[in-house]
Order: sequence, then C-alpha cells, then structure tokens
Amino acid sequence: MTTRTVRIYPLFERFWHWSQMLLIVTLLFTGFRMRGLYEVMSFETAVSVHTLAAVLLIVLWIFAIFWHFTTGTWVHYLPTTDGLLKVAKFYAFGIFRGENHPYRKAYLKKHNPLQALSYLALKLLLFPAIWLTGLLYLTYSFWDTGAEASWWLQIVANLHVITAYAIATFVVIHVYLLTTGHSFVGHVKPMITGFDEVDLTPQEEAYLEADEPSHIKA
Repeated sequence: MTTRTVRIYPLFERFWHWSQMLLIVTLLFTGFRMRGLYEVMSFETAVSVHTLAAVLLIVLWIFAIFWHFTTGTWVHYLPTTDGLLKVAKFYAFGIFRGENHPYRKAYLKKHNPLQALSYLALKLLLFPAIWLTGLLYLTYSFWDTGAEASWWLQIVANLHVITAYAIATFVVIHVYLLTTGHSFVGHVKPMITGFDEVDLTPQEEAYLEADEPSHIKA
C-alpha cells in the first residue's frame, strides 16, 4: 500500500455536501424560531424560509440519490463490522490518550466503519423520517378529514421535531469530530479541494497514473 494525495471527493459530492449543510442549518434555524426558541424573525417569515429550504433540500436529495447509484459511490456507505470496535474504542477512549486513528482511508473505502454506519443510518432512517413527516405536515390541508386528524397531526409534528433534534445532534457531533486529530482546516480542506491522503494498492496507483492522472498528485 502506498499513501498518495488523491481526488476522492468529486465536484458534485462537494457541492451536495455544502449545499446540504447550508440548507440543514437554515431548516434548524427557522425550525427553532417556529418552536418559539427565539424571535429574530417573524413566525411567518420563518415558515416561508423553512418551507423553501425543505423543498430545495428534497430536490437536492433526489439528485444526490441518483448520483450515488449511477456513479457507484453508494458502496462507500456499506457498513462493515471489520474494525468497527477499534474505531469505536478510539473515539470513546483512545482519542483522549493521543492514540493514532486505527483506520487508514482507502481509495474505494473513504469512510471508516463507524462513519459508514452513521451516514447510512442518517440516509436510511433520519432523512426519510424528516422528509415524510415534513411533507405530511405541509400537506395537512389535504388529509385533515375525520375526527382524529388533529391527533394524527400532533403525532406527525412531534416525530418531525424529534427527528430534527436527532439530525441537530448529528451535526454537533460531526462538527466536534472535525476539531479532533488533525487541524480543523486539515479535516475541512478535502471537502473543498476534493483531494485527501489515501492508501492505494499498486493496481489502484497504476490505474490512476495511467487513466486518471488529474486525480492524483505527483
């Protein structure tokens, strides 16, 4: 295995990542206003901005799902138990003892086992839950028939808020982990430039140098 600086984050993935971050922060900010946690903007403005950001995020997710499956990038999110316990122990104890990260980023596996599992749960559980409950809440006027409609609305609203807080927790943990190990800039830079240090097999290195020379730095 050889460690080389390789472009592992394509342009669309970087665009999707930062656009998603901006829209999620906007949704959390306006959502907190709608919950009455602050009054920087009017309730009506918060609802309008929240709805617009939600629609844009859904459109972005649709494109991202299409991109992941057509490019084969979805394989990076396949969970594995190989090395999972080591990574979990590192974040629980080793990181506070100055130990080295037990996982080496690879060309075809850029997420460590815990990352892959977390991102998969986010994409398969939390995102669909916030999407579904948000759409149900937004279209309440179409299904508000029957004596129990208001009761179901409360269920939908509570599930939406609980899921939103779970996503907010993920965001906080994600940002915190960016401050560990390497410098904050060192963690963020790859998602800006697309390049990061990864371990390459001789076959991967030969392929990149021959067929994708712009994806590997000399």
